[in-house]
Amino acid sequence: MSNPRIVAVVVTHRRRELLSESLKVLATQSRPVDHLVVVDNGNEAEVKALVEGQPIPTTYLGSAHNLGGAGGFALGILYALSLGADWVWLADDDGRPDGPEVLATLLDCAQRNGLEEVSPVVCDIDDPDRLAFPLRRGVVWRRKRSELGNEDLLPGIASLFNGALLSSTAIEAVGVPDLRLFVRGDEVEVHRRLVRSGLAFGTCLQTAYLHPNGAAEFKPILGGRMHTQYPDDPTKRFFTYRNRGYVMAQPGMRRLLPQEWIRFGWYFLITTRDPAGLREWLHLRKLGRKERFTRP
Repeated sequence: MSNPRIVAVVVTHRRRELLSESLKVLATQSRPVDHLVVVDNGNEAEVKALVEGQPIPTTYLGSAHNLGGAGGFALGILYALSLGADWVWLADDDGRPDGPEVLATLLDCAQRNGLEEVSPVVCDIDDPDRLAFPLRRGVVWRRKRSELGNEDLLPGIASLFNGALLSSTAIEAVGVPDLRLFVRGDEVEVHRRLVRSGLAFGTCLQTAYLHPNGAAEFKPILGGRMHTQYPDDPTKRFFTYRNRGYVMAQPGMRRLLPQEWIRFGWYFLITTRDPAGLREWLHLRKLGRKERFTRP
């Protein structure tokens, strides 16, 4: 398709100033976005005014019920499809594309490589050569963008809610995020579906999306050969571990369960000597595995 219709979807919740910085870049891409949809889980009048003041066509969807990131993206993606989107460009409110050429570069990469989804490299907003989240290639963890090499594409790797561009074909095959997950793990679950769909996807190394560094949650174990995730915030920990229990019980993920037990068992019993932490992890993952999706 020579001139596809691209709709950007941004989900926000009470972070107007960060959203403003994101929209400045989204709205001034060299390949313009055809329409911008902002889902506001805070339902704030000042956010509505910000969105409606953008120099491109926009839709503001204020939600009186907090849908979380999962529900917000689900609503935004479905609305984008209703507008006739051929591609949907996903972003959250605390990150932004690394300059005005990101969308054009992603679209070109997708078309050249026959991809139905393509992601930028997600870099630390305060140090763009550092990855916002560590990336494993084989058994080696990469923490800097410069360590990824100069290839055009990393096939089979994607960060879905941080600047990812998905075709309508991919969305029809994969579906939208699961509202029940609310936050945390929803991206991993959609990635699982994308892998199982058999569609071609990957990360374009020629462009980036800037995001606050999230590497602090990933704790190295076994001399840095493996990592485990431990959010210090108890609410984030609740959603992370509960949702992980659900995701790891799904087809395509179960083969990773032995590694999961080793990593978290080692972290709580040997690295931190925290049996109470292990009990919390066991309890929360059991809630997810049994699909007990009440919010704390």
